[in-house]
Amino acid sequence: MREAGVNLVNLGIFSWSRLQPGPDEFDFEWLDRVMDLLNEGGIKVDLATATASPPPWLSHQHPEMLPVLADGVRLWPGARQHYCPSSPVYRDAARNLVERLSARYKDHPALVMWHVGNEYGCHVAACYCDVSARDFRAWLRDRYGSLEGLNRAWGTDFWSQRYSDWEEILPPRQAPTWPNPSQCLDFLRFSSDALLACYEVERAVLAKATPGVPITTNFMRFFKPLDYWKWAAHEDIVSDDVYQDPSEPEASSLDAAMAGDLMRSLGQGRPWILMEQTTSRVNWRPVNVPKSPGQMRLWSFQAVARGADGVLFFQWRQSRSGAEKFHSAMVPHGPIESWPTWREVVQVGSELGRLDALCGSRVPAEVAIVFDWESWWALEQPSKPSANVRALEQVQAYYAPLYRANITADFAHPEADLKAYKLVLVPNLYLVSDAAAAGLTAYVSGGGRLVMSYFSGIVDPADQIRLGGYPAPFAEMLGLRVEDFAPLAEAETVPVRFGGGQRATGRTWSELIRPAGAEVLARFDDGDLEAEPAVTRHEFGRGAAYYIGTTLDSIAMGALLEKAWTEAGVATVGDAPSGVEAVRRNGAAGSYLFLLNHRDAEVEVEVGPGVDALTGERIAAGRLRIADYGVAIIKEDSLPRQAASRGRGPDQP
Repeated sequence: MREAGVNLVNLGIFSWSRLQPGPDEFDFEWLDRVMDLLNEGGIKVDLATATASPPPWLSHQHPEMLPVLADGVRLWPGARQHYCPSSPVYRDAARNLVERLSARYKDHPALVMWHVGNEYGCHVAACYCDVSARDFRAWLRDRYGSLEGLNRAWGTDFWSQRYSDWEEILPPRQAPTWPNPSQCLDFLRFSSDALLACYEVERAVLAKATPGVPITTNFMRFFKPLDYWKWAAHEDIVSDDVYQDPSEPEASSLDAAMAGDLMRSLGQGRPWILMEQTTSRVNWRPVNVPKSPGQMRLWSFQAVARGADGVLFFQWRQSRSGAEKFHSAMVPHGPIESWPTWREVVQVGSELGRLDALCGSRVPAEVAIVFDWESWWALEQPSKPSANVRALEQVQAYYAPLYRANITADFAHPEADLKAYKLVLVPNLYLVSDAAAAGLTAYVSGGGRLVMSYFSGIVDPADQIRLGGYPAPFAEMLGLRVEDFAPLAEAETVPVRFGGGQRATGRTWSELIRPAGAEVLARFDDGDLEAEPAVTRHEFGRGAAYYIGTTLDSIAMGALLEKAWTEAGVATVGDAPSGVEAVRRNGAAGSYLFLLNHRDAEVEVEVGPGVDALTGERIAAGRLRIADYGVAIIKEDSLPRQAASRGRGPDQP
C-alpha cells in the first residue's frame, strides 16, 4: 500500500456477518487489528457501517424483512441487499450494529470518515410487501393530510379508483394494465425516501458519536431510483462509483465526465470523491473488456479534473471466491511484478500525492443543465405519446456538444437559483412545479439565455396535465403554443431546414408549433408538418429562449447550442484537438488546467506558460505534446481569459 501511495482505505463494507456472527455475539478483534495496522502504516480509514448486506441469521430469524417484488415474488438471501427498506427489523438491527461500531472506533486515530451502507438501491430499489404498504400509507398521510387530498392528486375518479379508507391503498403491485401514474410517481418518491430513511438511521448515530467526522454513501452516477438531489443534502461529502466500458471509450469518457459534473453539482460545487472504479476490468458485463494501458490513469485524472479530491479503487486485493472474483483489483491473483497495471497503479498513487494543492479548489462553470429525478420518473411512466422520449438521452444530446467544445457545465435542480449562469439548458422538464416554472421564466426575463426541448412543462408535480395549451407554464416565455404532438416512429426521421439553408435531420419527435412572437429559426421540410416551425427563438424581457421541437442530429444540435452559448458570452476552457478534454480548477493555490488525451495517438495542444504539476518542470507557451491516453496538468502562471467561442451568423443554426 505504501508503494502504491495509498493513504485512505474504505474498510468493512460487507463485514456484518463477521462483525456480528449471531444476534447477541460480536467480534471486533479482527477489525481492531486491521485498523491498528493501517494506522501504524500511516493510512487513514473510511470505516463502513457494514449494513449493505444483512447476515444470514437475521433473515433466517425474520423472513418478514426480505423484499418482495411487484408481482409478489419474495427475494431470498444468497446475494446482497436482501432487505425491505421499510423493515423495522432491518433498521433496528442496523442501528444496533452502528451504535457498537461507533462506540468502539470513535476515538481511533485512523478514522477520518464514515461510509454508510453501500450503493443504496442497486439491487432492491423498492419493496411491495405489506410492511412497505403500511409505510407507504403513512408517507401518503404526511404528504396529503387527507384522503380527499390524495384522491384529488391521484385523479382517482378515473377507472373507479376512488379510495374511502387509507387501508385500501397499496403499492402499485402487478395489475391487469397500467396502474395509476400519479400513484406510481408517489411510490417512486416514497421508495427513494424509504432508503434515505435507512441511511438517516445510521447517519444520526454516527453524527452523535463522532461529531466532525464526515459521513458519505456512494452514489452510482445517474441512478434512476434515488433522488440524489435530496440524498446529497444529507451527505458531508458526495461520493460516486464510476465503471467505464473500455469497449466504448468515447461514450464512456463522455458519460464519466457528465457523472463528475453531476457529483460536483450535487455537492453545491464542493469537491467530491471517486469512491469506486476498477484498475482494469469489471465482472458483470457480458464481455468484460480490459482498460488499455494508460486508460485507468486517464480516467482517474478525469475525475480529479471535474472536481474529485479523492480517487479510490474497488478493490485492494482481487477476491479468491465469490461473485466478484474476476473483478480486477489493485493487487491481482498473480504476482504484481509481472502485471503491467500494477505499475500504472503505483504511478497514479505517486502523482496524486503531488497534487495536494488542488484539494478544495473548484471547477468554474458558466452553463447549467436542468435535471430533475421526479420529472425523469414521471416522463418514463407508460402510456405517453412516445416511449422513445428518454430523459438521459435528451441530457446527453445537450451535454455532448459542450463536452466536445470544452465548455464545463453544472447540473441544477429546476428550483435552483440560476442567476450566476450565462446559459441554462433544459433538455426535458416534463414535470415542473410552479416554483421551478416561475424561476426559469424569471431567469430569462432577467437577461438569461435558455434552450428548452419538446415535451416540457406538460404536467404538475401530481402528474396532472397543465391545462391551457402546451407548454402552459412556458408558453409566454417561449412565445409559442404547441397545438399537437406528432411523435415519430422508431426508425423514422424528418428533414429540417434552417433559415440560412442548412439542412438537418430530426428524429423521435415532431409537433405542431404556433409562434406567438417567437422567431422561426428552422422548419420541418417534409411530411404532414412541412413548412411548420421546428426550432424557434423568442426575446423575452432582457433575455431570450430557444425551443427545439424535435431531436436534432448531433451536428445541427451542436451548431444550435454554439449559437446560443456564443450569444450568451459563454467561453470555452481552451482550444484543443478533437478527443482532448480541457477542464480548469481554480483555488487559493492558483489555476490548474487539465488536458486529457482520450485518443490512442499523441497530440499537440497550444498552451500558455506554467508549471507541470506532476513533474515540477517549467512549461513554456507554445505547443505541448501529450502521449496517447496521456494527461497534462498545468499550474498556470496566471488565470487566462477563457477562449471566446467562434460565433455564427444570426440565420445559421
